[in-house]
Amino acid sequence: MNGTNSTFPSIIPSTHTRHKRIPWPLSCLLALQHLLVQVSFLCIFHFLFFATLPHEELKGPQCWNGLLARNLFACGISTALQCGLGTRLPLVQAPSFEFLIPAMVLTQHMNLSRQSKGNSTEPPDVCAGPNCENTSNWDWSLREVSGAVLISALVQVALGMSGACGWIACHCGPMVLAPSLSVIGLSAYKPAALLCSENWGVALLLVSLNVLLSQHLASCRLPFCQWSRARGLSIRLCRPALHRFSVLLSVSGIWLACGILRPIPTPWDMLHHSAHHLTLTNDTLQSPWLQVPYPGEQGWPVLSTHAVGIGVAMGITASVNSVGCYLLCSKALRNSPPPLHACNRGLCAEGLGSLLSAVLGSVSGTASSMPNACASSLTQATSFRSVWISALACVLLGLSPRLTGLLATIPLAVHGGILGVTYSVAVGTGISYFQYTNIDSGRNIFIVGFTMFMGLLVPKWLFTTPGSLATGFVPVDLFLISVLMVPSFITGLLSFFLENTVSGTLQERGLLNHLLVRNPDPGENLLHQSRRASFQRYELPLVLRKLPWCKGFPFCFLCPLEDNKEEIMRSDTLEELHCSTGETTDLLQKPGTVKLESEPEHQPSFDNGKLENHKCYIAVANETTPLC
Repeated sequence: MNGTNSTFPSIIPSTHTRHKRIPWPLSCLLALQHLLVQVSFLCIFHFLFFATLPHEELKGPQCWNGLLARNLFACGISTALQCGLGTRLPLVQAPSFEFLIPAMVLTQHMNLSRQSKGNSTEPPDVCAGPNCENTSNWDWSLREVSGAVLISALVQVALGMSGACGWIACHCGPMVLAPSLSVIGLSAYKPAALLCSENWGVALLLVSLNVLLSQHLASCRLPFCQWSRARGLSIRLCRPALHRFSVLLSVSGIWLACGILRPIPTPWDMLHHSAHHLTLTNDTLQSPWLQVPYPGEQGWPVLSTHAVGIGVAMGITASVNSVGCYLLCSKALRNSPPPLHACNRGLCAEGLGSLLSAVLGSVSGTASSMPNACASSLTQATSFRSVWISALACVLLGLSPRLTGLLATIPLAVHGGILGVTYSVAVGTGISYFQYTNIDSGRNIFIVGFTMFMGLLVPKWLFTTPGSLATGFVPVDLFLISVLMVPSFITGLLSFFLENTVSGTLQERGLLNHLLVRNPDPGENLLHQSRRASFQRYELPLVLRKLPWCKGFPFCFLCPLEDNKEEIMRSDTLEELHCSTGETTDLLQKPGTVKLESEPEHQPSFDNGKLENHKCYIAVANETTPLC
């Protein structure tokens, strides 16, 4: 798009009608689809994490199935908190790469410390007795990682209670979301290639089947049998089921085929030694059928200075990923972006889930699952009921390590295919935000190219030369390495800084919707009603809203403000960044409604289309209110 003659898609939110309730059988199938994607990423996280541990430590007393079960139990509780008290979006909670990268940095640092200690001439520390803490035991390593997860939970809660999360989400425009979401998707290509290399045939078959069901057969309707007393047995065409359950059908079909052909020899030696243990752990009968997890069962988290530095990095980077996930989910649902208080509550809910995960002995916190949000966007099918059912299933599976081990038998190539399909949607969603901006602008070209390039360059540089960053204080070094090894954080930080400091017109930044002059006509009333109905989805339950604690500090950032103040504050960058039902409609709905930046004679408050002192203003009810 270039110039002012380009046609822009509508960024006015459409009027959302109340959707029909999805029947229970379909809700259960959607919940099963969510569960498969969630368990897949859970297995991916633990496979990549245990691949960094020494070979001799993998034979410790820690049960793999029990570790998966405890993490799944915490994810189910966190999902319920997110849907009931957090953002109240249908977001499934799971581990994320933002927890994995700092955890790998910590374990590698501990391995190097032990190796240097083993090569020294000093005699090793001898420890005996049942209550002795032996630092060479891998259980101590997991407990230190759990300590870092505990610190990250406190950071997440602090960012939510202080209102920082909502403030950041309020100032994230299209030029921040576009490169950030794109890099989140692109950064997953390495683990996807590693997992797909286990069997490229299986991975390509999964991807091809998913593309066939979700794209080529998207409009295919299957016959559906229905019985009623009045009409009896009737057959009718249902909604496109192949598109709605494309992930479920492809994953379950390939999983079943691999289970039938399992006796075929597999070249396990090509992968890390932990891959064989992860996929065959269900073959043993050592895991119990029922085991209720409780805090301190595997020992309490170890809080060291190294864990504190890693935990702060986990909390900050995971929060960046969660903000992007909130906005991606709301865009997929064609809802208005979550308001400030909803974002703050969502991050607090994730912090509570991470706190539970840490005290249960898990090696990862909980965050909004980007693969599940992308799967919902791909299939265009999700519901709050299905997410609640998925949360209940996670809790029940978390009580049975043996059943959790059954889900761990999914082949690694299937995990790689799921990772490739879901994260490609994140890339596409990020690119779709460019339609709101003038991408031909030199300013925007530089911001997008520079931030994405640096987001991929800096982690690669630190990976090849890990000793190049040394401040003399190990916790600070671990914090900086952990933060700079996350591509999404680097891209988000740079794009946020450049977007909010480099001058540019509203048309360049994709903020033309703030120049809409709101007149009290019937159409405007319908728009306000639609926005008000959309915001009611994010509010707390009525019982909690009546409690007096909402208005007091520090809970004031977790509850909505008064209606008039809320209307002003939510007139932010992403207020109306969602397309209507039409794919491409003209931005100028009525003649004279919108005035472009190229017409300075009609805009006395702007100087040649530039933002004076980087301030942007909106007109709400004939009052000029500063936006940022």
